[in-house]
Amino acid sequence: MRIKRLYEDFRVEERLRFPSGDQRGAYAYYRIEKRGVPTTDVRNAMAAKLKVTPSALAFPALKDASAIAVQYASVRKRGPEEITGEGFIAQRIQWGRRALRPSDLLGNDFVVVLRDLEPHKASQVADILKVLEVQGLPNYYDEQRFGSLSEKEGFIGKAILTRDAEKVVRLYLSEPMLADPASIREFKSLVKTHWGQWGFLLHQAPRPSNFRSVITYLKDHPHEYRKAANLIQDRLLSIYLSAYQSWMWNHILATYLHYTLAISQEVEIAGSRFPLPDLDVDLESLQEMEIALPRLTANYEGLVGKAAQEVFDMEEMTIRDFKARILRRAYLAKGERRVLYAPGDVQVAAPMDDEQHPGRQAVTVSFTLQPGSYASLVLKTVAARLGVSFTSR
Repeated sequence: MRIKRLYEDFRVEERLRFPSGDQRGAYAYYRIEKRGVPTTDVRNAMAAKLKVTPSALAFPALKDASAIAVQYASVRKRGPEEITGEGFIAQRIQWGRRALRPSDLLGNDFVVVLRDLEPHKASQVADILKVLEVQGLPNYYDEQRFGSLSEKEGFIGKAILTRDAEKVVRLYLSEPMLADPASIREFKSLVKTHWGQWGFLLHQAPRPSNFRSVITYLKDHPHEYRKAANLIQDRLLSIYLSAYQSWMWNHILATYLHYTLAISQEVEIAGSRFPLPDLDVDLESLQEMEIALPRLTANYEGLVGKAAQEVFDMEEMTIRDFKARILRRAYLAKGERRVLYAPGDVQVAAPMDDEQHPGRQAVTVSFTLQPGSYASLVLKTVAARLGVSFTSR
């Protein structure tokens, strides 16, 4: 099964609860439709046209580049009615008194084309999605969360928590991460080859980039790794911490499910396999269950506690490590996460011939998800239930 063969194969639209409109409000709210570009590129282009810093634009959420996406942003400026750029158009829809926040996001609506299916497999998609709508599926964080995973060195977030500032800086500057584009991978290879030659590397660093700030400091203070680590953008440090925290949460849930349920299928997330409950398993006892995100004050009891301890041992970590002691302005997230989630408002069209894969069939599906849950994981689960491979793009 293949998704995102074309940009039009994956469409997502945010549903927001907008603050009360006010024509005298200082904030302009924009509806943005983008195609084939990441949210960060849209933010940078809009900021340039509005003559503000990118951080002045508030997006409640980021959206995939390999798709058509409708999302929203706010900026404290009397912005124009329309802003256009490569791959996007932004239209001002109202004024408000405050910036948009992640808490304003009610959910996301998805329309996805599943391609490259054998006819007898395509005919099973509707039944599988209807079961998932009722039963739910494990609420794992999916690939998008783990862009900061280094292919050889693991998570930079773990290095932060183990207070290895030198490793944090080394991973940041010289180790390729899953989400790094080719240009950044090329630069990191250069850093690895010329480590310590900070004057030379400063001239090679991308412009603009936060790499330059860190390298400039190391040029004058070559062994002050802790201070250098704190020169990494706070937003990135928070992403790094969140990625490792989410990875640990995934494994705690996976271990708990192995303890308690019949397991015969798995999904792949960033190179690791995570269990799926069998279709005929009763998940009612898990419907309201939550597991705390790993942090210093998290409380794990019973079988969840046993699962958490197994995962901490696997990672050679303890709960006491889950505080970012070497950072000044970045912290681990608090709270609990639901164990299960389910797609809502599921609709499945009749299978059709797949023009992109002659002799195969395509199925268009639509559903809604609450914030923080992953459409890609729903689709991976469908593929697992069908017994077929899953390919994105």
